[in-house]
Amino acid sequence: MDKVADTTGGETVERVCAVIADVFGVPSEELGQETVQEDIPEWDSLGHLNLMLALEEAFSVSFSVDEMPELVSVKAIVEKVR
Repeated sequence: MDKVADTTGGETVERVCAVIADVFGVPSEELGQETVQEDIPEWDSLGHLNLMLALEEAFSVSFSVDEMPELVSVKAIVEKVR
């Protein structure tokens, strides 16, 4: 699939939402840039760790222990993985 360069972060938002949907078993259509941890009941402390591991794998990144607690919204995650 050919896409124009991701200047708005839209593709990254979609990828982050897809990972969140996969980890927590929620429909990705219900997720977006404004989604936060409190919106997803399954996103507890253990779920957060599983999400961080899944994001690291999906985006070939590594989050420090200090960064992980800050990544509690789609917006914050997108900013970090870009």
